[in-house]
Amino acid sequence: MSSSLSLGSSSPLDAHGWDSGWAAAFAPYAAQGLVPGRVVRVDRGQCDVATADGTVRADTAFVTPHDPLRVVCTGDWAAVDPEGAGDPRYVRACLPRRTAFARSTSSKRSEGQILAANVDHAVIAVSLAVELDLGRIERFLALAWESGAQPVVVLTKADLVPDPVGLSYLVEDVETVAPGVQVLPLSSATGEGVDVLSSTVAGGTTVLLGVSGAGKSTLANALVGEDVMSVQAARDVDGKGRHTTTTRNLFVLPGGGVLIDTPGLRGVGLWDAEAGVGQVFSEIEELAAECRFHDCAHEAEPGCAVAAAIEDGTLPVRRLESFRKLMRENQRLVAKTDVRLRNEIRKDWKRTMSAGRAALEFKRNGRLR
Repeated sequence: MSSSLSLGSSSPLDAHGWDSGWAAAFAPYAAQGLVPGRVVRVDRGQCDVATADGTVRADTAFVTPHDPLRVVCTGDWAAVDPEGAGDPRYVRACLPRRTAFARSTSSKRSEGQILAANVDHAVIAVSLAVELDLGRIERFLALAWESGAQPVVVLTKADLVPDPVGLSYLVEDVETVAPGVQVLPLSSATGEGVDVLSSTVAGGTTVLLGVSGAGKSTLANALVGEDVMSVQAARDVDGKGRHTTTTRNLFVLPGGGVLIDTPGLRGVGLWDAEAGVGQVFSEIEELAAECRFHDCAHEAEPGCAVAAAIEDGTLPVRRLESFRKLMRENQRLVAKTDVRLRNEIRKDWKRTMSAGRAALEFKRNGRLR
């Protein structure tokens, strides 16, 4: 490794997020004569890697594992053959990821798919051109929290809601399902909110997520300061658009930091995201801690704090139903690949049935058997 990339010194890669921690992790590969770089795009076994000497094309054949969550991904830091090593140059290894944004694929094989690596912020773009889907926002948030990134919800196309009061109500609706998350109304057309978002994500790595038609490509152009992504109009009837972005691309932001733009996601399947779901529904987990029974199913058990909150209106029924749905989905997904967990789920189900019968007996007779 050249002195410009040594531990603690400045580097041409600093703009891509290189720091002393990455330099220390790369030291064994430097000793082998390899050079560091950040993956800015992956396409069919090839990837573009930003190195200190510019962007190079490299082959990923040496780092293609059977696990789909360990394949080379946009945002990875890679050890690449030096210039003059031959054609093609190869990615020889990837550094351990600090964070990773993953979802389940739509296939029946229950595989995970890595969308972005080493991400600090996950910006979830939600279009105000169509009715808010709070359940979908909760899904994105669960994946974002699970990844280790800090989520930010951006309500795009805010210029389509000219009434300030109406806009504030929409922001409040999203804030109720996004505890601990900044919710920012934004319009790429007028520039409203773009500066605020730019300052929020400056200095780190940001992944831009959302369904097709959410205005991600337009927002990416606004953040980068130039037309790096092509844009197509969304349909007026449902706000959907074609997949303008077909690969995940990494861009350096003028205010500092980098942005990873992703294709519009048709499906937002969870992937081992129990902790993320718990973070999204933190108020339910706090209430559950006050239930009389530690394994309370929040259905008919006596002394259930969650049921009491539903009854007095402090917890919306929709939130509890969404929480249950995501937890069930996550358990089913994990159980497909974990025999031990499948057995535990069966035992939990039997315990829940038993507790339900006991609660019914208590309600009828005022006593437990």
